[in-house]
Amino acid sequence: MTQPSEAGRDPEAVSKFVEAFAAQLVEAGMQRMAARVFAALLASDAGAMTSAELGEQLQVSPAAISGAVRYLAQVHMVSREREPGSRRERYRVHSDQWYEAMTNRDAILRRWEATLREGVDSLGAETPGGRRIAETLAFFEFLEGEFGKLLERWREHREQTFGP
Repeated sequence: MTQPSEAGRDPEAVSKFVEAFAAQLVEAGMQRMAARVFAALLASDAGAMTSAELGEQLQVSPAAISGAVRYLAQVHMVSREREPGSRRERYRVHSDQWYEAMTNRDAILRRWEATLREGVDSLGAETPGGRRIAETLAFFEFLEGEFGKLLERWREHREQTFGP
């Protein structure tokens, strides 16, 4: 049986959680290594780790960590920060990472809507393909309209539950 770490956590249990949550993120469409890095950061006490620390925990190369972090930073799920007095970077997950990631998705929805509008115009709203595209457009417009309200409700709930 694995002994608890200094922080009182069982490293084996943490590893099992990281791999289980990462597997679920992969099933939802995230890249495998990015999912593992994100889950490891999320589970860490500090919410931040260096590339070397992530590589050691996940038993992977620095190159694998670098590619995963690049992707996670692009989708606003982690940020990079320099360690004071060092050239090493730490990668941090923030408590509002889901909000940031979803806000980024909102911008993607708007771009899809613009392209779908062009598709309806190109195909004709009365054609079978044009109607399918118009219905897809209406779905994304509905999501975008509800999204802002949902995120505002989340901010209120988060503050009530966890404080400012």
